[in-house]
Amino acid sequence: MRLPILEGVIRRRVLVNYRVDPELLARQLPPPFRPKLHNGAAVGGICLIRLEQIHPAFVPLRIGFASENAAHRIAVLWRDERGPHEGVFIPRRDTGSFVNHLAGGRLFPGEHHRATFAVDPAGDGIDLHMRSRDGAVTVRVKGRVANALPPHSVFASVTEASDFFEPGALGYSVTREPHRLHGIRLETQGWHVEPLHVDEVASSYFDDTARFPTGTALFDCALIMRNIRHRWHAADDLYALPTCAA
Repeated sequence: MRLPILEGVIRRRVLVNYRVDPELLARQLPPPFRPKLHNGAAVGGICLIRLEQIHPAFVPLRIGFASENAAHRIAVLWRDERGPHEGVFIPRRDTGSFVNHLAGGRLFPGEHHRATFAVDPAGDGIDLHMRSRDGAVTVRVKGRVANALPPHSVFASVTEASDFFEPGALGYSVTREPHRLHGIRLETQGWHVEPLHVDEVASSYFDDTARFPTGTALFDCALIMRNIRHRWHAADDLYALPTCAA
């Protein structure tokens, strides 16, 4: 049985965002999802999150475990019998925590691959390298808090970017079972993002030209959140159809 609610502190959450060709991305998404667009671009990326004090909500003391985690995600929309929805589709989750790896998909939603994280908080920024144990995924991000987004971003302002990402609290991630997606909803006590000036960025997922031919997935911007109390709520599983792409 899955725990209904977990809570703790988001010590650091970095959203590394890519603008992606919407037609290409649509072919890679399982129905019922379709890309959520902004100024004509689909938006994908990596959520790099350090969680602390994670514990069941019914435990009154603010104790618990900490972990470094990465989720490759796509901003999506979909519709069902209850109406329209928005959130994120998560094709890959990785974690530095054996607890998350063991319990993910069992005690709480989301199956996690094991990964090694090397993280230097770097004052008001971040210097992070992640490599999955299976060798399938690597991520490199180095940056510092800034005053504005890059001029090439599809978002005209930090507020515009914040408004785009805040509603995407419901995530569905792939599992070992074909077409079954685990759902989880993030509830934050306060939402505040800051722009992150990126000096180095690399993603084996979005840089893979077999998946995204040259020019179809480009780094757009990065945002950082810090010291946010939060809760994770399990959501009903969703059963997706096969993708249109091979």
